[in-house]
Amino acid sequence: MQFCINVIKSYRDVVAICDKELLGKKFESGKFQLDVKENFYKGKEADEKEVTKIINNMLGEDATFNIVGKNSIALALKTGIINQEGIKEINGIPFALVLL
Repeated sequence: MQFCINVIKSYRDVVAICDKELLGKKFESGKFQLDVKENFYKGKEADEKEVTKIINNMLGEDATFNIVGKNSIALALKTGIINQEGIKEINGIPFALVLL
């Protein structure tokens, strides 16, 4: 299973994680839209072990997390950075935003 992860350095780092197969796709449901833009999510491809390591490293960095896709959400649940209540869905695609 492959993920795309991008750590965007700013005053508050942003960690963008998505399922690789969702990269570049757009999902809509009514007035809501989920755009998995390459310029935001495409940093590097990584496996579960590497993404978990990056998540754990960024937990202490006052970072925010944008997570999209079933596999990415499952991994975020496994690491404990999100819970079921924090997951939303657009057109069947789960996503979560985490502000630590």
